[in-house]
Amino acid sequence: MHGLERNGAPANAQIVHSGAACNVKDDNISERIYTIKEGDTLVLQCIVKGHPRPQVRWTKTAGSASDKFQETSIYNETLRIEGIQRVQGGRYYCKADNGIGVAAIRSIRVDVQYLDTPVLTVHQTISDVRGSYYQEKTVFLRCTVNSNPPVRFIWKRGTTLIEQSKDNGVDIYEPLYTQGETKVLKLKNLRPKDFADYTCQVSVRNVCNIVDKSVTFRLTNATAPPMIRLAVNDTVVVDPGQDVNINCEVTSGYPPPTITWSRYPDPLPLSAQVRGSTLMLRAVTPSDAGFYNCSAVNNVGNPARKNFNLVVRTMSNLTFQITPDSNKDSETIQMGRDLKLSCHVDATPQDKVNYTWYKNGALVYNSESLILLRSDPDMAPGTSSLEIVDMKFRDLATYSCVANFPGSRVPELRVDVNISQNSVSPPMLSVPPGGQTVVAREGGTAELVCLVVDGKPRPPILWSRLEKDLLMPSGQPLVETPNGRLRLKNVSRDMMGSYRCQTAPYNGLNIKRREAQVQLNVQYPPILDPVFQDVRSRNYQMVTLRCAVLRSNPPRLNDIRWLRNGDFVRMPMPDLKETPELKFKLEPTSNGTYECRVSNSAGTSTCTFNVSAQPYNAEFYFDTPNPVRILKGNNYSYNLQWTQKDPEATDRIIGYWVNVRKNKANLMSKQIDLRGKEPEKGVLISHVISDLRIPLSYEVRLAPITTYSTGEFVSRIIQYSEPYTYPRPSDHVCGFEDARICGFTQDRTDVFDWTRQNHLTQNPKRSANTGPETDRSGTKEGYYMYIEASRPRVQWDKARLLSPLFNVTSVKGPKGSGRVAYCVSFYYHMKGKHIGTLNVLLRVKSIAFVDTVIWTKSGHQGPEWRKAFFDITPNGPFQIVFEGVRGQSFEGDIAIDDVSITLGKCKQENTVASAGKTVLIGGSHSLSLTWWLTVGLAFALLLLYR
Repeated sequence: MHGLERNGAPANAQIVHSGAACNVKDDNISERIYTIKEGDTLVLQCIVKGHPRPQVRWTKTAGSASDKFQETSIYNETLRIEGIQRVQGGRYYCKADNGIGVAAIRSIRVDVQYLDTPVLTVHQTISDVRGSYYQEKTVFLRCTVNSNPPVRFIWKRGTTLIEQSKDNGVDIYEPLYTQGETKVLKLKNLRPKDFADYTCQVSVRNVCNIVDKSVTFRLTNATAPPMIRLAVNDTVVVDPGQDVNINCEVTSGYPPPTITWSRYPDPLPLSAQVRGSTLMLRAVTPSDAGFYNCSAVNNVGNPARKNFNLVVRTMSNLTFQITPDSNKDSETIQMGRDLKLSCHVDATPQDKVNYTWYKNGALVYNSESLILLRSDPDMAPGTSSLEIVDMKFRDLATYSCVANFPGSRVPELRVDVNISQNSVSPPMLSVPPGGQTVVAREGGTAELVCLVVDGKPRPPILWSRLEKDLLMPSGQPLVETPNGRLRLKNVSRDMMGSYRCQTAPYNGLNIKRREAQVQLNVQYPPILDPVFQDVRSRNYQMVTLRCAVLRSNPPRLNDIRWLRNGDFVRMPMPDLKETPELKFKLEPTSNGTYECRVSNSAGTSTCTFNVSAQPYNAEFYFDTPNPVRILKGNNYSYNLQWTQKDPEATDRIIGYWVNVRKNKANLMSKQIDLRGKEPEKGVLISHVISDLRIPLSYEVRLAPITTYSTGEFVSRIIQYSEPYTYPRPSDHVCGFEDARICGFTQDRTDVFDWTRQNHLTQNPKRSANTGPETDRSGTKEGYYMYIEASRPRVQWDKARLLSPLFNVTSVKGPKGSGRVAYCVSFYYHMKGKHIGTLNVLLRVKSIAFVDTVIWTKSGHQGPEWRKAFFDITPNGPFQIVFEGVRGQSFEGDIAIDDVSITLGKCKQENTVASAGKTVLIGGSHSLSLTWWLTVGLAFALLLLYR
């Protein structure tokens, strides 16, 4: 059996949940909420439909706090978060897109429930009353906790519950502007009996099985806040390798405070040890520097804090500068002119560096001709300078700058500068002949050279990119080279460009910088498009292959060659200035792999084409409605559906090979003949596979057949799926106990939806005096469907719940009659002064769907569940529609439960249902809703698709 059916469908999506959910419900604004305890596992699955199979992407908006998942996407049908945290709450979206129509998006709000251990702090105030006759002492016990949902606070003195109305000496209130949830117990004008144990107990009323938590504090007349002191100054300077021991002494506080050490902004070093109140740092390094904080906490008053700054000495990179008379724009030293020698060391701390100057080994003192500057304002901070005023012959000498840390074990640093008429001259910078442009192959090495000639002292060379926004290949803006040679490894095309070399302003004359430029030219093979292309064509048709050259350095091409299956194609020499192109007539012998090899002096690149008259693969239809049909015995059949990708691209497709396998062994191999009708793009093809054994799964392989060849096989696993089952199958009713609600669906054209809930999932803030307390059976666990009348619902808003589609042509009526009688039975609950209307409609499909009201009830009907039943004789495939209409205000919830649609006329029964009463369905011809949903859906869908 095969045929062409409806076109490929756009994507559709539905979120289902599993894992450790505490509760899943819809709140008053029809928002889907998934409640879970912190630390449990969240599992959300996006069930997708549509053909081709949609791609699923999960995203998230921020919940109580943003997290990394907000900025990323997960491409998978199942979202799984182990040990979910509170910051991961929020709204999760699954988006299904298959390129047809508008992408399908579904969302669900994840509410993470948690309860932290409360924190109890004590604050005391003493105030004068009536002048100075006596003092009044007031104590505030502040209990703070973080939770979701909000907590309930209970205060106890000892084991006795504290109630504000029964004790004038206490006041319980919520303070403003507090973090988390806070309750304050105020003890006014402290009394002897107020010295006791106080317990703050918090509870979220066992939601998600979260137990209550509490904290206890003993209040005595000795209770006092903590005070501490450190035996060091605000700043502690030490040498590398030294040990540091700092004691944080507690001077007062009861209960005895707890001491903690921390560092800002980094955590404590791994080598740090805390013993009691003492912080010990062994063999410190520069990475151990920072601000260290000692905190003392006993939950009385505010924590006591003291801190100090630990500085670890460092000294490196001593540099000097020679500045000729800058007032005369000099670049050389001259007699009778001023000269300045500067000395700088990169050190920590900079203000602890001590500079000493020597002339020919003798200590230099301030004089009229020699001026010492401890910190030169014209130089970088921490630079020491020696100015020589009106230089004379006697000033020609060797000057030494020595930098050291007084009292430190760090060795001193020294630099000598020889000042003579021949020892100092301005540098000259040059690029060797032919070095202005350096050519390198991509992946190779390159050396850029700038040489200093005739410069004394000879300064280092700094390299940078000429373009301001570009960094050097090392990632730094500047690179220093002592000899002016910059060596680059693994050269890439993004390194290509102009490089600037310049003399450094230190370790030489402090004059205008000398500059030069070197151009780096990186050669690389041609960049081609396409790199790979799958080309399909009919036999004996002309095929054109094009290999476009996007970029190339050098741009001149040396060679273009075409190959087929590794052998060169004989053809005239192509024009190297044109786009490489190959034209030929595709024949059975010319199928294969074609390569276009394009070369320049830097290398060769290839375009690859897979040219074939073989048809494209078939694409399975993944959401075939109700593909399984039960056969006689222990067998079932499967309705396999697929589409053909680009069927017109190759020779005419005349059929398909279908192989059915079990454990890699072929059970059936069959050719499907299309009988002259060619596949169309996006149109479904179906084939029923029979004689499959329940409950086994099978691998099905499918390949298209053309007049020339057979395409490649694609495979999928087909599985036997059980019909709908219920927790209580003997009842033969739909009590909405399963999340699939027996195949009922929400009408997408109504204003709002019906809601599934039970007594345990009811909103504790729901409207009173309306709606049922339990389901029809009276159990707290039993579910029912209801409409929520609270805001944002307004009068006349409608919600429709649709039954599965039934096909009456599958069973003949008695004595050849064309009509078959069915009994529709259900329970309804309509309690509240604002109850609207419950309508039951019969929707029959002929050319179009026709709705007919067959039962209706309006207004308050009492607090009990009531039963309704009636007969119908539809003349075609039908559905039962439950329509709830909202009344004039919020006390208007309507509920239904235990729906039954059975073959045969109804028996007469009482219309009031009591809790726990057994439901009777039909007569001897009653069939379970399970059976009818399965059979009805199968026949109805077959009718629709035909």
